[in-house]
Amino acid sequence: MRTPSRLRRRWSAGLVAIGLVACAAEPTVDARRAAPITTTPWIHGVADGATPTDPPIEVRSFGPDTFVLRQSKSVHFEAPFLFLLCGGSRALLLDTGATRDAAKFPLRATVDRLLEERRVARGDDAAPPLIVAHTHAHGDHVAGDRQFQDRPNTTIVGRRAPEVAAFFEFVEWPRDIVTFDLGERELTLLGIPGHEDASIALFDERTGWLLTGDTVYPGRLYVRDWPAFKASIHRLARFARTHDVSWVVGTHVEMSTTPGVDFPMGATYQPNEHPLELAPAVLDELEAALDDAGDTPTRIVRASFIVEPINR
Repeated sequence: MRTPSRLRRRWSAGLVAIGLVACAAEPTVDARRAAPITTTPWIHGVADGATPTDPPIEVRSFGPDTFVLRQSKSVHFEAPFLFLLCGGSRALLLDTGATRDAAKFPLRATVDRLLEERRVARGDDAAPPLIVAHTHAHGDHVAGDRQFQDRPNTTIVGRRAPEVAAFFEFVEWPRDIVTFDLGERELTLLGIPGHEDASIALFDERTGWLLTGDTVYPGRLYVRDWPAFKASIHRLARFARTHDVSWVVGTHVEMSTTPGVDFPMGATYQPNEHPLELAPAVLDELEAALDDAGDTPTRIVRASFIVEPINR
């Protein structure tokens, strides 16, 4: 059942070892927006032949209502990042990772624990309703959905573009910009197809994070629809120029700290990773590079990303 009490406006155009890192005592909102996300290395796998020591999920909290989770490379080489954003009346889990098996990847148990701890700290009678949505529909971002299928008070948003558009009330997909209210925490959503048809970006005004999924992140930006991807990057860049974006935050890290050098596909050990977050100027850089390439799908290498057209 869809949660009834939503407020939006539309503009045209645990059970196993879990790593938990809490940020220092509650900073101001402005300080939190300015602070980097990657202050210490994330779990990043182990060298060949070494015994895995990472927890299956690392959790970092950014204040009492914002959590970033990373799946261990020892569980799945994709090691995606997931986001749990909580408001006054509901919570949003963005993506569910690359592994179905709760014994290997206890996502639901982790989310339940975080929401219960928050409930206790706030003195609420119950944890908020949970919305499970996705940056896009690829398997390494939706595999954990099944862990939430029988969870009470939970809505799982469909994966296809028409389902995403209907749930978030896009009228002209993907050109609309829509809002989704978690209760005293408004999120802004943009449709950004090109990597995948149902791709979305989400701007959280509280943190200033622009969450961009696999469309923009420090890694290989796989482009399946070149014209759609270019149009989406133009929309993202225009949005970032007119909003107070602190960081562009994707869902993987594949670049190293050496500019322009990525880790091999399938790598399960990534020492010296690039930080997860990117400065908003990366969107201007990507937009200009795509404009220079024109209508021809082109591989583009820059310091913090590589554009990889599919079937070019």
